[in-house]
Amino acid sequence: MEIRKFAPKFMRLSLLTAALQELTPRARRDADPDLAIEEWLAFARQVGSPYIQLSAALHPTRSDVPAGAMLDPVANTLDLREPFTPKRATRVLAAMRDSGVGLSDLAYFDNMLVADEATRRRKHEFMVRVFDAAVLLGTDAVCGFVGRNVQLEMDANLLMFEQTFIPLLQEAKVRGLTYRVEQCPMPGWNITDKWHNNIAYAPGPWIALHRICERHGVGDQFRIHYDPSHAILMGQDSRSLFQFLKDSGYNFLIGGFHVKGQVIDARGVSAWGYGGQTLERGDWQGGQPAQAASDQAQAWKKQTVLAEHELPGTARHDPLAYLQNRTVDWLDHQLAARELLSIDPAKTYLVVEHEYPKARIQDKDKLAPILAGSLAFTRAIDEAAAAMYALQHEVLAAQGIAVQGVGREAYRS
Repeated sequence: MEIRKFAPKFMRLSLLTAALQELTPRARRDADPDLAIEEWLAFARQVGSPYIQLSAALHPTRSDVPAGAMLDPVANTLDLREPFTPKRATRVLAAMRDSGVGLSDLAYFDNMLVADEATRRRKHEFMVRVFDAAVLLGTDAVCGFVGRNVQLEMDANLLMFEQTFIPLLQEAKVRGLTYRVEQCPMPGWNITDKWHNNIAYAPGPWIALHRICERHGVGDQFRIHYDPSHAILMGQDSRSLFQFLKDSGYNFLIGGFHVKGQVIDARGVSAWGYGGQTLERGDWQGGQPAQAASDQAQAWKKQTVLAEHELPGTARHDPLAYLQNRTVDWLDHQLAARELLSIDPAKTYLVVEHEYPKARIQDKDKLAPILAGSLAFTRAIDEAAAAMYALQHEVLAAQGIAVQGVGREAYRS
């Protein structure tokens, strides 16, 4: 009989810097682009995050989407109006050493399949700058979207992915990077009535896209940065989703996690269903697209009428909601990841993404204890799941002792 030591493996905790867009006021950071990174590293240390996911974005003066039309404004903490040079990297790496805070990865969330060719070229060129910055900063992954050309149906978008996105993955491969795709369907990204505006929104599409990548020799560059909030939005639960990937032979696809929940409003589902509000949102007025960006943002009612983002730890424990897939069962999420996915937990990042509207406070002193509490919750949940996995699947299993009970089961309705 083998006696296994109790040796739980904990995941690495990180924090997306878009949690506080205005940590460094724009007047100061526009003049000194890397000051924002230095101050974010110090802030991460203050709130207890050992890593950050460094957010990059087109500068507001260069973006094709007005800030007023965004539900969750992006953050250009990493300012790439000018290329990220070795000199800039030396400064940031020194700040990382001083703070003791590292990088999980870089992030640039944008529509990489946007219809307008000139706009798409500008975004792809910017993404390559993000790739170059990742190399200089010593991280091996970039997180982002695929996006969608809303003028095309889904099968045509697969062809467009092969024609225009594969070259980006080839650029990543040359640099030794992995591109991890977050699966948000982005239902309110534009004022069309399309719900899926990011074609990489679920395991079925992930597998189809990965097969294209394999044909072009960049299968290892395409991975998923899984966010359970989006699964909840689409009526999925993480355990079943992970089981599907394992059953299909693709449980290697998930390479990282966003830690963000979604709390479904049963009244909203009763009124509109999971397709969200389909008319009289305010993004169309008099039969025409609204002129004001703030009115166009009403397109997000496709999502917000039935759900609200959760910052981990801020939502009440609701076992019935877990069973209905109407909120994230965080403990089972972390346990299922270990049981069903092909990951090494000790090398896998859990990135807290703060998009709970009521707590999106752009005030450092007020936000700090909120983020500290959420990070502590996330750490505790992961440690509990790691302990359960090590005890059940390693210690007890080695001694031939059965685990008690049944637990949550995949595909069960």
